[in-house]
Amino acid sequence: MSDSDTGAAGRSQGETAQLSAIELNVNDQVRGLEVDPRTSLLDALREHLRLSGTKKGCDHGQCGACTVLINGRRVNSCLTLAVMHEGDEIVTIEGLGDPDGLHPMQRAFVERDGFQCGYCTPGQICSAVGMLAEVEAGWPSHATADVALPRIALTDEEIRERMSGNICRCAAYPNIVAAIRGIAEGGQE
Repeated sequence: MSDSDTGAAGRSQGETAQLSAIELNVNDQVRGLEVDPRTSLLDALREHLRLSGTKKGCDHGQCGACTVLINGRRVNSCLTLAVMHEGDEIVTIEGLGDPDGLHPMQRAFVERDGFQCGYCTPGQICSAVGMLAEVEAGWPSHATADVALPRIALTDEEIRERMSGNICRCAAYPNIVAAIRGIAEGGQE
């Protein structure tokens, strides 16, 4: 491979990437990091900040195990770069609640047995919180029966469609839907 080819193919073996100094606001705490600019937000959270609640499942945005909230919206953290999120408010499962003060959605998952092995649970919970905010904002989904109605009916079908980006390998789906429906119908969010 010629020198011009190595530039097109990437860095040579001995060359290291320039690190970028960034500050991330994670769970209401500003944290300074130096990361390779190609570092995913998922890897920054897990490897640099040691927040292991956000899980690495497929690393391709297909399973939802890495879902976090960024400025209140759910995002697959494996598909976005950490350097893109300076100034954003990032919330991981650790930022929603703790064992002494569970977030209502965390409590609903416990009460309705919305998890089995628990691997997907942090992403499921963050996604559910973001999904309910989308419903509250009036955002329709593919399953929304009447987009002209002022309030979206959060049926089981609607919940399943909106949560379809979060895979549970243990198949706790009926309990996940029940937990989300319980919060939507009267639990506190």
